[in-house]
Amino acid sequence: MICFDKITDIFCIVDEFCKDFENSTKSFLLGSSSKRPPRMSKSEVITIYLLFHLSGFRCFKHFYIYYVQKHMTK
Repeated sequence: MICFDKITDIFCIVDEFCKDFENSTKSFLLGSSSKRPPRMSKSEVITIYLLFHLSGFRCFKHFYIYYVQKHMTK
C-alpha cells in the first residue's frame, strides 16, 4: 500500500483542487445547501476514492471497512 506521507501529499493536492473548483463554480449552483453539514469533506472522499483505485482491493466496501476504518482513523 502507499505510505502515509504520500497520502498526505495526495490529500493536499486534492484539497487545493476542491477549493479552487468550489470557488469557480459557486455562481453556477442552483438551490440551497444542505441543512446538515457533511461528516467528511469532499477532499477526504476524493482522496479515499483515489486510494481505492491505487490499492489492490476489488470491492470499495471491503476497502473502506477493512483498511480505511482500521488503519486510517487519524
